Amino acid sequence: MASKRAQLAAWSTLVADTGELAAIRALTPVDATTNPSLLLSVAKQDTQSALLADARHLARQIGPTEDLALRCDAFATLTGQTILELIPGLVSTEVDARLSFDTRATVERARGLMALYRELGVDTDRVLIKIAATWEGIRAAEILEQEGIRCNLTLVFSLEQALAAAQRCATLISPFVGRIYDWYVKRGMQVDTAEQDPGVISVRTIFHTLKGLGLDTIVMGASFRNQGQIEALAGCDRLTISPALLEGLEQDTGPLTRHLDPADITLLPEQIPMDEATFRWALNDNPMACELLADGIRRFARDQEALEALLQASD
Repeated sequence: MASKRAQLAAWSTLVADTGELAAIRALTPVDATTNPSLLLSVAKQDTQSALLADARHLARQIGPTEDLALRCDAFATLTGQTILELIPGLVSTEVDARLSFDTRATVERARGLMALYRELGVDTDRVLIKIAATWEGIRAAEILEQEGIRCNLTLVFSLEQALAAAQRCATLISPFVGRIYDWYVKRGMQVDTAEQDPGVISVRTIFHTLKGLGLDTIVMGASFRNQGQIEALAGCDRLTISPALLEGLEQDTGPLTRHLDPADITLLPEQIPMDEATFRWALNDNPMACELLADGIRRFARDQEALEALLQASD
């Protein structure tokens, strides 16, 4: 029998959740996603000294030599360029998480990332700009999508975030599984099967709702803790998976069942648009989503700062 990875790939586009070039080269995924944490891990490797030097050089060509934000974006786009040489599909590059509550600044930073990609000669149709799914981030994505810049709304922990992004024509959303699972387990929930997993249930609900409403936004399950969570979402549009779990799927030749299929979904009645007040109240009224969104932004912001420090020290 074919590996579970091969079976899964028949229903879902597989995306490597890593910036590790060796892993991407070995695993040959369709797409790849990056974030400040993954980029920091790449930058710390001794083998990436040339990439760090190239980032400094590219940043100096564009703007002030002391602009660490620009240098970080140069490193991100150079990494993205290298990844795109190894895969046939898309790469996601994230906007600085410290801008998550500033629509205008997020839009400007996203435009800057795309300008850097164009400077490198990269086909920008193969790039998704990754933005935290705050209200301000979703509004920024709406503006960018209207300009032809496709977006990936990340740190999605609730149906309301997914709906708000999809109603504003975001190309893709990344609802998280593992962090939701962690949150509930930490508070005493017993999760014995994937069917009981609150992270799996969340992504399934988002998938069924968006497809039932006829919304075109791609649903990409993310943040997996174990292979069972991935298998329980077989059929989701895309799944972004760590190298270790992709390897596990490759080695497993057991049978796999499809759990998500748009063809099986009944159309839903039109829902009330997710406006700002509705969105903010729903997020405030969901302790899990509210806490995890804030925590995710803080984590990415700290890693962005660490990346800036590393790039500054490399002078």
